[in-house]
Amino acid sequence: MARTGRVSREQSELNRNSIIATSSQLFRERGLDGVSVKDIMAAAGLTHGGFYGHFNSKDELEALACEQALKGSYMAIAENQVSDFPQLVERYLSLRHRDCPASGCAIAALATDVQRKGQDKPIHEPYIAGVKNMTEFIKNMQSDGSDSTIGDKHLTQFALMAGALMLARATRGDDISGRFLAAAKTALLEMAETKK
Repeated sequence: MARTGRVSREQSELNRNSIIATSSQLFRERGLDGVSVKDIMAAAGLTHGGFYGHFNSKDELEALACEQALKGSYMAIAENQVSDFPQLVERYLSLRHRDCPASGCAIAALATDVQRKGQDKPIHEPYIAGVKNMTEFIKNMQSDGSDSTIGDKHLTQFALMAGALMLARATRGDDISGRFLAAAKTALLEMAETKK
């Protein structure tokens, strides 16, 4: 006779991971406040009531989902064998990335939501760490190893990448959307050729 009632520890961990992965995609696609706990649990195939067995609050889940999304971005870069800055620019500012926010850069997807959250909210820590890590990653792709500091050039490059992606997503359906991506690509590739 099959046991009913309590979920095994292993199944509970699988459910928790499923909730984090599902919310990571939904938050990037619809925004932090555009998705309810009920929406997340339904998308994960779980009951709404089980949420608080895994998390203390939606705020806690937002931070965990942001952290997972950022890790996923680095894994995608590695899996796609992006090895230099021009390749990163091409992938980041592509129509495909613009049109797939649920699986794309969490930094661009969540920027406006994070700025509206109070500074005491847990999402700020992983988000800021992600911004710093991405800027460091951009620097390392262009460095010969002799300079260990992130320069204004690297901050500008990332700001241009994320800003162009955000504007392209916001204007999708108009020809200016693709123009934002193309103009940013041109400027970034020219900037990469110049010294600090």
